[in-house]
Amino acid sequence: MASWRRSLPSLTLLGLLSSFIIFLQSSYHVAKATTLTGIVHRSLIRKPTSSQNVLVFREAPSFWNGQACGSPQTSPIHISMTLDANYLRGTVAAVLSILQHSMCPENFEFHFLCSGFDPEVFSNINATFPYLRYKAYRFASSRVKGKISKSIRQALDQPLNYARIYLADMLPIHVNRVIYLDSDLVVVDDIAELWGVDLEGKVLAAPEYCHANFTKYFTDLFWSDLSLAKTFEGRNPCYFNTGVMVVDIDKWRKGGYTQKVEEWMTVQKLKRIYHLGSLPPFLLVLAGNIKAVDHRWNQHGLGGDNLEGKCRRLHPGPISLLHWSGKGKPWLRLDSRKPCTVDHLWAPYDLYLPSTHSVEE
Repeated sequence: MASWRRSLPSLTLLGLLSSFIIFLQSSYHVAKATTLTGIVHRSLIRKPTSSQNVLVFREAPSFWNGQACGSPQTSPIHISMTLDANYLRGTVAAVLSILQHSMCPENFEFHFLCSGFDPEVFSNINATFPYLRYKAYRFASSRVKGKISKSIRQALDQPLNYARIYLADMLPIHVNRVIYLDSDLVVVDDIAELWGVDLEGKVLAAPEYCHANFTKYFTDLFWSDLSLAKTFEGRNPCYFNTGVMVVDIDKWRKGGYTQKVEEWMTVQKLKRIYHLGSLPPFLLVLAGNIKAVDHRWNQHGLGGDNLEGKCRRLHPGPISLLHWSGKGKPWLRLDSRKPCTVDHLWAPYDLYLPSTHSVEE
């Protein structure tokens, strides 16, 4: 594996731009791939049709472990993401970014949560990452039937957005820890550092944002009902984003956290206590009781707010992960030729063909 593909230090904006230039210079030097199959058998995957709606990607470079890495069997790093046609372009970019910046890229095992086994989606994954170790799990929308309440943005109401609640029910028993990631992000550092965080007995680790106005994540009805508001008694609740989480799956199972989150979803159906999809019930159960990690692991909000998706600037400080949470997605803004400045930091990881955007746009 070429040295430029190995672990990089936490990046500032200047460093990110430098990484961008290096990637453009080097992305076509592809090494020989090691073929590893996913749980979906390749003989069951038909080739994409000629439909204009089918995305086509160029094959990613292959990435090999450094000498200090343990074997993939004894030192696996488990990553879980959702996988569907609507966000496939984002997922492909996220996977590439994880592999590119890892010292031990062969040690990753990906766990894709899907609403169904779309042959064209898996054909693209297999063709783009022929060496990728992954398994796929079907998330039945019936799990959340009758539990989802209308939120301020339609994308937040999709059943697959709630699949992260059920990780402990879907992943194999040998997976006792997992990093859950949204599909609208890229990693610009070695995510093994996040994987190795000491949870200190907590069930979940994520960046906390205690400067944020926590009250805005719940309605006036919630705060005026003392029987509801007292759920935060004895805690110092802070906002955290559920798009980047390290989860102790064993503790989640033993603590019955799926049921605890579902209970608040049931309350929401009876009383309108929040507006933001799957995030608030996580906050109700866990805010103030997680392991806080450095903010550089989730530079979120780059997609703007949930209504207009206006451009936003990077926050000052080191960056290990860029996250386009919010309405605006970088691939859509780049294709519309109306990108935000930060979208050009996502573009080097875009393997979509034909690619119509460039640095000059």
